[in-house]
Amino acid sequence: MASESERSPSRPHVQIDHFDPSGVHELHRTLTRLSHEASTHDKHAEGDQNVDVEEGPFDVEQFLRTVFSKGEGSDSKPRELGVMFTDLQVTGLGATATYQPTVGSILNPLRRIEAIQKGRHPPIRTILTGFEGVVRPGEMLLVLGHPGAGCTTFLKTLSNHHSSYHSITGSLHYDSLSPSLIQSHYRGDLSYIPEDDIHFPSLTVEQTIKFACQTRAPRMGGGKKAREEYVSGVTEALLTIFGLRHARATLIGDAMMKGVSGGEKKRVSIAEALATRSLLNAWDNSTRGLDSSTALEFVRALRIATDISNLTTILSAYQAGESLYALFDKVCAIYEGKLAYFGPADRAREYFVGMGYEPAYRQTTADFLVAVTDPQGRTIRPSLPHPPPRTSTEFAKHFTSSPLGALNRSDISSYQSEFVGKEQRVEAFKTSAQAERGEMARKKSPYVISVWMQVGAVMRRRVQILKGSRQVQVVKTMVSIIQAVIMGTLFFQVQDNTAAYFSRGGVLFFSLLFSALTTMAEIPALFAQRPIVTRHQKSAMYHPFIEALAMTLVDVPITFLTLIVFAVVLYFLVGLRKTAAQFFTFYLFIVGMALTMKSWFRTLAAAFRDPAPAMAVGGLNILAFALYAGYIIPKPTMIGALRWITWINPFRYAYEALITNEFHTLNGTCSQLVPQGPAYQGVSLANQVCTVVGSVPGQRTVNGDRYVELSFGYYFSDVWRNFGILLVFGIGMTFLLLAFTEFKSGLAVHTNVTLFKRGAKSKVLLKDGDEEKVEESGSSSDSSRRGPLPPRLKTEGEQGSVDTFSWQHVDYVVPVSGGEVRKLLDDVTGYVAPGKLTALMGESGAGKTTLLNVLAQRTGNVGVVRGDQFVNGQPLPVDFQAQTGYCQQMDTHVATATVREALLFSAKLRQPPAVPLAEKEAYVEQCLEMCGLEDFADAIVGTLNVENRKRTTIGVELAAKPKLLLFLDEPTSGLDSQSAWAIMNFLQSLAMSGQAILCTIHQPSAELFHVFDRLLLLRKGGQTVYFGDIGHNSAKLINYFESNGSRHCSENENPAEFILDVIGAGATANVKTDWHQIWQKSKESQDLAQELETMHDEGRRRPPVKATFHSEFSTSWFYQVIQLVRRDLHAHWRNPTYLMAKFMLNIAAGLFIGFTFFKSKDTLQGTQNKLFAAFMATIIGVPLANQLQVPFLQMRAVYEIRERPSRMYSWTALLTSQLLVSIPFSILGSNLFFFCWYWTVGFPTARAGFTYLMITIIFPSYYTTIGQAVASIAASQEIAAVLFVFLFSFVLPFCGVLQPFREMRWWKWMYHVSPYTYHLEAIIGQAVGKTEVNCRSVEYVTVSPPSGLSCAKYMQPYISMAGGYLANPDTTSNCQFCSTRTSDQFLAASFNIYYHHHWRNAGVMFVYIAFNIAAIFFLTYVFRIRTGSLVGSLRSRIGRSQREKPTV
Repeated sequence: MASESERSPSRPHVQIDHFDPSGVHELHRTLTRLSHEASTHDKHAEGDQNVDVEEGPFDVEQFLRTVFSKGEGSDSKPRELGVMFTDLQVTGLGATATYQPTVGSILNPLRRIEAIQKGRHPPIRTILTGFEGVVRPGEMLLVLGHPGAGCTTFLKTLSNHHSSYHSITGSLHYDSLSPSLIQSHYRGDLSYIPEDDIHFPSLTVEQTIKFACQTRAPRMGGGKKAREEYVSGVTEALLTIFGLRHARATLIGDAMMKGVSGGEKKRVSIAEALATRSLLNAWDNSTRGLDSSTALEFVRALRIATDISNLTTILSAYQAGESLYALFDKVCAIYEGKLAYFGPADRAREYFVGMGYEPAYRQTTADFLVAVTDPQGRTIRPSLPHPPPRTSTEFAKHFTSSPLGALNRSDISSYQSEFVGKEQRVEAFKTSAQAERGEMARKKSPYVISVWMQVGAVMRRRVQILKGSRQVQVVKTMVSIIQAVIMGTLFFQVQDNTAAYFSRGGVLFFSLLFSALTTMAEIPALFAQRPIVTRHQKSAMYHPFIEALAMTLVDVPITFLTLIVFAVVLYFLVGLRKTAAQFFTFYLFIVGMALTMKSWFRTLAAAFRDPAPAMAVGGLNILAFALYAGYIIPKPTMIGALRWITWINPFRYAYEALITNEFHTLNGTCSQLVPQGPAYQGVSLANQVCTVVGSVPGQRTVNGDRYVELSFGYYFSDVWRNFGILLVFGIGMTFLLLAFTEFKSGLAVHTNVTLFKRGAKSKVLLKDGDEEKVEESGSSSDSSRRGPLPPRLKTEGEQGSVDTFSWQHVDYVVPVSGGEVRKLLDDVTGYVAPGKLTALMGESGAGKTTLLNVLAQRTGNVGVVRGDQFVNGQPLPVDFQAQTGYCQQMDTHVATATVREALLFSAKLRQPPAVPLAEKEAYVEQCLEMCGLEDFADAIVGTLNVENRKRTTIGVELAAKPKLLLFLDEPTSGLDSQSAWAIMNFLQSLAMSGQAILCTIHQPSAELFHVFDRLLLLRKGGQTVYFGDIGHNSAKLINYFESNGSRHCSENENPAEFILDVIGAGATANVKTDWHQIWQKSKESQDLAQELETMHDEGRRRPPVKATFHSEFSTSWFYQVIQLVRRDLHAHWRNPTYLMAKFMLNIAAGLFIGFTFFKSKDTLQGTQNKLFAAFMATIIGVPLANQLQVPFLQMRAVYEIRERPSRMYSWTALLTSQLLVSIPFSILGSNLFFFCWYWTVGFPTARAGFTYLMITIIFPSYYTTIGQAVASIAASQEIAAVLFVFLFSFVLPFCGVLQPFREMRWWKWMYHVSPYTYHLEAIIGQAVGKTEVNCRSVEYVTVSPPSGLSCAKYMQPYISMAGGYLANPDTTSNCQFCSTRTSDQFLAASFNIYYHHHWRNAGVMFVYIAFNIAAIFFLTYVFRIRTGSLVGSLRSRIGRSQREKPTV
């Protein structure tokens, strides 16, 4: 390892105590004390190999370098890993732009043939070519290029992540090790860290870092104790060095869970990478979304990590400031996949200037290097003797032939001669790596610790994850208890007689079904964590199957504890057999079933790369398992072609065990003797028989074992055999889970391709492949970047705005936990003048976006706003929001709309209705040209790259013709420097057109900063630090700070970074000057107040700004609905995955249910089969409703985030359009179900019309409306799905099928409330009623008449009273009696179903649909629209409607 003295004196360096000086100082003192103590002991004591100590002050940096860089075994030596590459070429699969798939294209057979041909011969394109260079240990390389240039591909290639590419050729060496050797045995020594910080959100910062230490900790000479001390010491050191001690117990968090800040999360990622002791780290655009001060701190942390461990660090970044750039040793500039420069960072600027290009004033080196690769972004130096290189090929040739190219090759040759092809170095590396391996770990394994140590570490982490998200487990437990109480009281204390036999079977079936249904949530849960597990596997932290095994093992006790409550409540409320053996057998099987199904659903998730097919297969599995368990259709009556499913169905074995276990000790008194009644007084039992299957003539009781044997073909003797089979299923599924998890751990690779509307003739489609990339987003824009400004927006008779928007003494206070309040804005004053570009700046947390929301009237009902806002010194017009545009930081759009459609939708709904449609369309075309989106006008918005999505966001607001003001929140966030310049260039052209613009911005380069005319600078707490003109080259701004005591701003320093540094931005900043107080006392502040007074006085002499609209929206309600329906139809048509999944689920379910009950006869069992065929048809409403909730919530999100604050349309119009579009597609899907199901089951053709109405019109209308009603109260898709399943499982059991109406007791009111009661009665009563029943031979009961009486004479009184018929009426013995003659008798007696109710029930279902529709509107208003109390909100709406009435 290169020592400190060996480092180049010019190499960048950051002090180790940069983030936490006091913490590092404390660590320094602690280690110094420990070194003194250690020096008094025997230095040669066996096992004392932790740290070499010596007397005197302790060198913290040297200690950390020693600990992080070597194992502690006696044979372990420090390792380092550089990378060298020559003639590197990378090719990928796919096209950059193609047509958007639609339902029509999916169903078109010609398109399918094309897809098959493309699958066999996919298009191949070159992503990188001709790369050569070397990055040595201890060096940091900065990779620069436009999005699409190939930066991500380059980073992945150097970090040995090659699986997502078609081919990689050329020479690639890691010291003397080959990429294949690294991948097989040492992949943990290389890491690729994507731009998003992916961690388990419910782990704390300390737990995350400690786990990484545990899984990559080297073997310790002192055994387990030494290892624990190492892990604790390294964890503590990392927390201290990166300033994370204060957040050690804070959860990492994510979008749904509050956690650490973005900057802290970045430092956690660095600490984790350092804890894994990887030798080469590639960071992909990891500064995205950070302000300049936080981004600088992030790279300083990387510099510290690189220096401490002599790492090789490679990083790509957009908009890198000069201070950040100075921390790198080398820089690589990529131009359209070719190498434009690779060499010393401090010589790159000079190289490109010498090539013939000139940097802009105060342009950072990084921005300059990116700009020269942009034909519109670069400036050629005047009076050059020869034209400079222009194309990417010319750039690559120029570098190859340049002195710096020669220096690069010399560096490669030097590295190659010293490190490459040296067998002794390979052996030394192997020896060092193997010395670190755990005692039981394979020496050739890429994993440092043994499998058993991995299991222990991952199991501990799984427990920590569950503790961090304990509320989820609490919710699951509460749901199971509530379900147990509901079902327990529904089947409360069932009787021991034969009337309750069916109910007992029902409650046992439900207990299994519930334990299985609740485990379906494992599929989305596993997909949510898969990116983390995949990253850990690539870092060689642990085998992926270890995570699956740990989940399974940890789940065992949790499942036992959760289900014991469920089992106890349900079992004893129902009153099942009260013996310990039978209860614990019941409990054991439902636990076994739950664990088996968890493993099965996790296996499905592991087997698929995308959650959609996994969920679909899981839903069909549940349907198959439930149908073939033996309860809904007994095994003897199953059709032979599908009976095999019972043999592979774990449900069947568990249900067989439960029902035989329950009925084994049951001898139920017969509740229905035949014959009985007044005419049979004194008849002996020998002349009566019980109608229940399994009854014996002459006996009043029915043996449970016999009942189960004859009804289901199940035997009590098979209980423990079935447990063994269930155990085999569970173990087998667990092994499948482990195998799939280990070998199919990746996610679906989504290559971002720009899609166009079918029929589009864009230039981008014609030149497909020129702007290609694999992982990075889409194609680059062909729009102007630094060339002439785009044309101004002009319309006939239109002039620029002349109105000035101002605000004075604005405060904003919001409530926080504990009843306290927090002031986010403190006495902020300023104005925005037409034709001027005003910047709003400050560090993270200064209140930039908050002020923008307050000024744009977008705070809702949260907090209290004080202060004044004026337009020309007068109160704001009532439609202020309609006269302004607001471009949010998040580019929220309907993903399936084209760019032109998005702009035209905004123009149609926000411009006055008096403007002709042709004029709106022409204006939209101007906006497209203004935004540089002409070539992407027909592109699908959801597939655009970051820059073009941002342009679309601005274009949507421009299309509305904002008269007063345009607000923009971080319009350059996530963009590279050239895209950011293009956006700011565009905004400048808008300002020149007379538009007033207020724009928040972070991380601006000097170039971007100088585009602005004025600046409002805030510090933390929302306090003003400066407001005023920036001045030419920022002279006025810099002069203000320097004249008030700041340090001097150097000639080459970025003024934006200078002012943020001066006021103390950043987590580690420490300034003593109170710049807020200086501002309040300054002459500039007083001048501002005077300027505002003058401005207001002049404005008040002019007439006030008139309201453009006197109603809430610019267009009528019906016009809004028409436009929304059109947009939603496009969205559905262009989402074939959604519609085809809906249609295929209907078809698959229809065929599966239909063939399960194939051609059901008119027997007793056949009649019951038809009933269950209708019952099962209702269950597919659950996945179908969950599915349609997704687009409903997506559309609502677009409305709430962007369209509602802009007053584009009414929320009632949105809900109406959702209904008008969703119901027809649901009806179409139900038609497919009906035609696959109805005749397959064997329902009569003559009655198909009414069933068609119920199944294809009423039922899809019902599940669509109830699904949207539930979604209207839910905040997310997950919550909506949980709520709907809970509601469904609460309502369905009361329809009279699982538990007959006569047995419901106090729950009978729910029978009348449940919509499924009326739905099923209508279908079954009409389709099955009024038909004759003909018993099968096994369904007859044998009655022995008294001597001398014929069967007919003996049974006639009973048949007249109860129904039924005799097969042999004239015989005098062994009367064959069938208890049911008509289906009406069977349905009425058992299920309370009547034929003549079917039209009434259809009408009731229409009432339920109407109720659901009303609920959608009411619940949306209460949960999503209303602010404040319900009564107060209604009162204000009534008052507003009265105020808006026109006066006569």
